[in-house]
Amino acid sequence: MMSRSLFLMLRGLAVAAVVTFAGAAGTAFAACTGIVTVCPEAVPGAFRLVTAGKPATVYVDADAAAPVLRVAADFAADLERVSGQPAKVVNTLEGLSGDVVIVGEAGKSALIDRLVKAGSLTSQWEAYSQSVVKSPAEGIDRALVIAGSDPRGVVFGVYDVSAKMGVSPWYWWADVPVKRQAEVSITAGARSDKPVVKYRGFFINDEEPAFGNWAREKFGGINSKLYAKVFELNLRLKGNYLWPAMWGKAIADDDPESLNVASEYGVILGTSHHEPMTRAHDEWHRHKEGGVTGGKWDYRTNSENLRTFWRGGIERGKAHENIITLGMRGDGDEPMSEGTATALLEQIVADQRKIIEDVTGRPADQTPQVWALYKEVQDYYDHGMRVPDDVTLLFADDNWGQIRRLPDPKAPPRKGGYGVYYHFDYVGGPRNYKWLNTNQIEKTWQQMALAREAGADRLWIVNVGDIKPMEFPLSFFMDMAWNPDAMTPDALKAYPQNWAKQQFGAEQAWGIGQLLTRSSQYAARRKPELLNPDLFLNDPDFSRMTRSYANLKQGANEIGAKLPDDAQDAWFQLVQHPIEANANLYELYDRVARNRRLAGRNDSAANDEATAARWAFARDGQIAEQYHTLNGGKWNHMMSQTHIGYTYWQQPDTDVMPELKEVAADAKPPASINVSLPAHLPVVGKTGHYVEQNGFVAIEALHYARKFDGKAKWTTIPNLGRTLGAVLTLPQAAPPSDPVKDKVRLEYDIQTSKDADATLHVYLTPTLDTAGKGGLQFAVAIDDQAPQTLSFNLIPDKPDWNAAVSDNIHVIKVPFKGLKAGPHILKFYRIDGNVVLQRLVLDTGGLKPTYLGPPESAVAK
Repeated sequence: MMSRSLFLMLRGLAVAAVVTFAGAAGTAFAACTGIVTVCPEAVPGAFRLVTAGKPATVYVDADAAAPVLRVAADFAADLERVSGQPAKVVNTLEGLSGDVVIVGEAGKSALIDRLVKAGSLTSQWEAYSQSVVKSPAEGIDRALVIAGSDPRGVVFGVYDVSAKMGVSPWYWWADVPVKRQAEVSITAGARSDKPVVKYRGFFINDEEPAFGNWAREKFGGINSKLYAKVFELNLRLKGNYLWPAMWGKAIADDDPESLNVASEYGVILGTSHHEPMTRAHDEWHRHKEGGVTGGKWDYRTNSENLRTFWRGGIERGKAHENIITLGMRGDGDEPMSEGTATALLEQIVADQRKIIEDVTGRPADQTPQVWALYKEVQDYYDHGMRVPDDVTLLFADDNWGQIRRLPDPKAPPRKGGYGVYYHFDYVGGPRNYKWLNTNQIEKTWQQMALAREAGADRLWIVNVGDIKPMEFPLSFFMDMAWNPDAMTPDALKAYPQNWAKQQFGAEQAWGIGQLLTRSSQYAARRKPELLNPDLFLNDPDFSRMTRSYANLKQGANEIGAKLPDDAQDAWFQLVQHPIEANANLYELYDRVARNRRLAGRNDSAANDEATAARWAFARDGQIAEQYHTLNGGKWNHMMSQTHIGYTYWQQPDTDVMPELKEVAADAKPPASINVSLPAHLPVVGKTGHYVEQNGFVAIEALHYARKFDGKAKWTTIPNLGRTLGAVLTLPQAAPPSDPVKDKVRLEYDIQTSKDADATLHVYLTPTLDTAGKGGLQFAVAIDDQAPQTLSFNLIPDKPDWNAAVSDNIHVIKVPFKGLKAGPHILKFYRIDGNVVLQRLVLDTGGLKPTYLGPPESAVAK
């Protein structure tokens, strides 16, 4: 039975959503209704994928494209994982009987073209159909026909069935067990699907020390053997595009076979935002004996050698599918020299496109290209630099999850379209964040939905660092990229439970989904690399958050104990480790703060806290070691990223124990930490007037009394942000609203107890002005006052932005002088989209600053 404290905590997270998102994280074995539904039982009249433990045979043309042949073999392996018996892959239907899986490419396979309407597929990108066909050939009762418009369409259609019959995309990368099934059926009918975002992928980056050391130990390096695992994961997540590891790495030079393996899998290779013309930057510092590389990375003085270098990249990759990065940044992903002329950069792009034409023998617009508007490169774009219309413009976030710029809605359509480069991992200011997942899928949804609305949907790529431990947000990102329009707010709410069900089964999926949500939220409140003892010493919210983490850990322990033995490795990687590791880190800093506080009073109890702090520091290493020994040491080194002892943006070489104070006295056993319900867990559904107490009124944004919609409609997003959730308007890209004429607003009923010069604190999710118009606007008012228009303009690397991304909140203060005691209506007006409200706190003279702000006020009915 679930403990009462765990139940209350999880109930506080719960949202009413019973929605299945039809992406790669669609849960295994949906209800056996509807067309082409995978069922864990024998269904009369259905296709029999597994019968009495025996899997169906898989047919594929012998001359099919390499990705199709490979995925047919992968599907046979998946059938063996599910059934426990080998599945055959054949190239002829002769002699077959019973039920057969037939996979192939429309327009390239005569059998496929006979069995399905191939014409409806051949003109599409990566589309697939799944059909149950009766009597497709003599002796065969039924066929499950998986047809693709192209080789990747076949791959996605096949892996879709694999996921639905219980093979998680993370079966290898997170040791997710596959449940054995004696019977698996697929109901009759036909269905089809295709992606919305054309290019979907991830970037392995900042891969030292964890990923790099792991790869060298397990694969002998970041080579073709490792990339085979990466390519398979990418495709099982319904991605098609990869930026390979690049910290001292060069995929083609380190192991040229990696390019061939990418083609065999059907994965499109690119290079990161600062590596043009398929060349890894590290290659510029290799092979210097040839007289081309190793010189100055400066087009003004070394253009001939740079063109030769770039030509070599295009020649090497012309036999493979690539998206070619254009442009140029400074050496080693640094900004270009100050004063770099737009004309020079435009000339660089023109020269690069001439090389592409010369090498491929085709017009440049027939080779996919991308120009990444990253950091200062966006400034060149803002100041008028342009590239040819067929080049995809890749907008970027600020490295902390806020998209910086999106297409002008008045601009004509681009042939190359627009895309987004997003971050789940970063090395840079105000602090590296590489250790644990600190990304809320709710925030990712908000930003990527905004991108989709604005038309930035040609290419989505996310920096995932070491891949692990970003399994959960990466799954979400890739599922949303497949079909952003299907990821509605309701689907977003249901996603954690559905993903948990895919990895661990239905029985504990609800509770696991809540743990995933809360764990992500807690970690996102402040990234662990930004924690330090002074925060805990000076702000009581950090001790409260320590207790919240301890409670979350207790809940994870309870649920984990109920899972079967074969799920324990996956459980630790995906759920237990991030909770336990961060809970322990909070306890470490909390104990250090207690030690310093008590030592300042010359209290000998400081020694007890010092002992507990040392234990927590040692425990940090033990938790990592537990991860490294999972599954016979399969993931050794993967959690070796340093995270304790930062003094500036760059990581320390080793974890550093915070300084402790000793008081002359006999030590006592460390006191146990007090476990209680989390702070700032509001009760959902309060109604009435929020009453001033202790000199303030605090309200969660979701607890509005009334909402007034216009062309943009208010929508609540539970769990987005640091406390209960957030409210925004959809569509986010709708034109600005006039607070006086349109009156699109939220209203909150409050009751103040005294006359006061009050200050309203508006808690906003950090977002950026993606139109470059000088900031985002909203308005507030009390009662019948005229709306006060407020604006904010967070600019990367400026003080307000540093504070906002560090604290994961942006608070704007609005004065209301001469506010009389009594009931009032507090109003929040929409002006711009992409303004996301989390809380409202009215200070009437008693508010004390704390990290999360005060608890929500009581309600007078």
